[in-house]
Amino acid sequence: MKSNYLNLVGLAIRARKCSVGEENIVKDIQKNRAKLVLLANDIGAQTKKKLTDKCNYYGVPFAIITEDREALSQAIGKSKRVAVAILDAGFAAKIKSLLG
Repeated sequence: MKSNYLNLVGLAIRARKCSVGEENIVKDIQKNRAKLVLLANDIGAQTKKKLTDKCNYYGVPFAIITEDREALSQAIGKSKRVAVAILDAGFAAKIKSLLG
């Protein structure tokens, strides 16, 4: 069963309020467009460090979700994705509340 917040992530992707891909996410963090970054629990150590360091430096909240890359990829409809940046404040707030 898919989590509620993953349904919202899928909705945000279809509304074009997300970015995927390490470089796109880093650019969105630097330009202060990213409101929340979600990382799969099986993300690689280097990618995790790079994205979490950027988030901490620029003050962007991030969450390491309980699902793996398969579940995250399925939610957004793209294969082999380990991170997603939510670009809309409304989606980010709702997802944060669902994550607890």
